[in-house]
Amino acid sequence: MLGLLPPKLVRTMRRKIPSLGALQAFESAARFSSFTRAAENLNITQSAVSRHVRALEDQFGLKLFRRSKQRATLTAAGAEYWPEICAGLNQIEASTARLQARRRRDAVLNLAALPTFAAKWLVPRLSNFAEHHPEIDINLSVRTEPADFAGSDVDAAIFFGMPTRAGMTLVKLIGDDLIPVCSPTLLQGQLAPLTPAQFAEHRLLELAIPGSWSNWFRVNEREDLDRGPDDRYEYFMVGIQAAISGMGILLVPHFLVIEDIREGRLAIACSRAVRADSAYYLMYPESRKDLPAIRTFHSWIQQAAEKAKRECTRLRASSV
Repeated sequence: MLGLLPPKLVRTMRRKIPSLGALQAFESAARFSSFTRAAENLNITQSAVSRHVRALEDQFGLKLFRRSKQRATLTAAGAEYWPEICAGLNQIEASTARLQARRRRDAVLNLAALPTFAAKWLVPRLSNFAEHHPEIDINLSVRTEPADFAGSDVDAAIFFGMPTRAGMTLVKLIGDDLIPVCSPTLLQGQLAPLTPAQFAEHRLLELAIPGSWSNWFRVNEREDLDRGPDDRYEYFMVGIQAAISGMGILLVPHFLVIEDIREGRLAIACSRAVRADSAYYLMYPESRKDLPAIRTFHSWIQQAAEKAKRECTRLRASSV
């Protein structure tokens, strides 16, 4: 193998290889049987093609072409040399294309995310990712169904639930603390935090996180007030909008409504959170863990999630 040869011998062998430009000129002239058309194909002058071919002939001590005004015909030596050079250049081209494709692949992350997570949290932060990692493009698709890594080009996905899939790298991000929020108009002069008894006077909205209100009343030691939710929303975005519209009090992962609280569309009805059994996870196949785009995004989103957790803690503290 070439890699096992002494460096001095490798250098000696390489000095015997003609320049790539000369080989391209020879191959093109042989393919078109014309120095003029070869020059047009390579975007160089005809005299440059002639010089390259002459340099090859001088190096080999053999004529490669029989020249006439109209055609350049291969000699026996040229006809023997041409298919081998053609195959070699094709191999170089194919290897180069594969390497370029790998570079493009390393610079793109195909990411699937749930609609509410994407709209309320991820998309507003992607400009930060782009600022710090301009070399990586994220193709974001919004999906409600589980990602099928085997049957699609998805590299990574963000889902809400309990991790159960084998062969996957799972990274817990955020979202298992649920807080009660509502429209500020719903309070009608009542000062937050509301008591559990005051909660019972309002409509209770629940996301597709079964038992979340029962858990909240249990944590607050008022199970006697638990009547179950009045409305349940499968899609988190719809539930959040219902709360903004004043339809009731919603238990929601705190980080999803940070902007709504900051901008006054929602208020924290009580800073007492309840822990859910599910959270948001980043998931990708273990076979793709070494992809540069995945490694970079993994690190970035973990840091962004930790920052969001700290902000949630500050907001809850300020609402007391």
